[in-house]
Amino acid sequence: MDIDKILDKIYPIRTLSKLKLIECFKEVRHPKNHVIIHSDKVEKDVYFIKKGIARTFSDFLDGEVTIAFGEEGDTIISLKSYILNQSGYENIELLEDCELYKISVAKLQDLFSTDIHIANWGRKFAEQELIKAEQRFISNQLGTATERYLELLKKHPTLLQRVSLGLIASYLGITQVSLSRIRANIK
Repeated sequence: MDIDKILDKIYPIRTLSKLKLIECFKEVRHPKNHVIIHSDKVEKDVYFIKKGIARTFSDFLDGEVTIAFGEEGDTIISLKSYILNQSGYENIELLEDCELYKISVAKLQDLFSTDIHIANWGRKFAEQELIKAEQRFISNQLGTATERYLELLKKHPTLLQRVSLGLIASYLGITQVSLSRIRANIK
């Protein structure tokens, strides 16, 4: 997905402001299994996925727990680094070779202070990231494993072809055996 479409998906802005924003992005490529965001580090960049898939995870005593997946058009960000300039809670790993758009948080902040249209885009961007986090939290607290699985398939229909069942089970907070039972019951 090209950066123009990604920006519009977040919030359409006037052409001159969008061009000013676009020229600050750099295209980068990273291989599968590259960890692009580290929980023990203040992250200075925000990424948007042009091509590929990523997962957000945290380390716990008994292993890693997958928190979210991102595909083409989605954001790779540590919100705590972005908002508070502190190390975040999450790691983000690329599950495929990825092409990304990268922009520094500092450059975004400069643009926010000099262009009201970009500042409004940034507000919408932060609001959308907050809503995504809230939806994940509510789904994990209130939804059954089957409901969470169906919601995942609805939001990410190609995920099963791109991600291991172990990571999907981790995201759902269940074992792979339980995931197999859910999948068998749905068929």
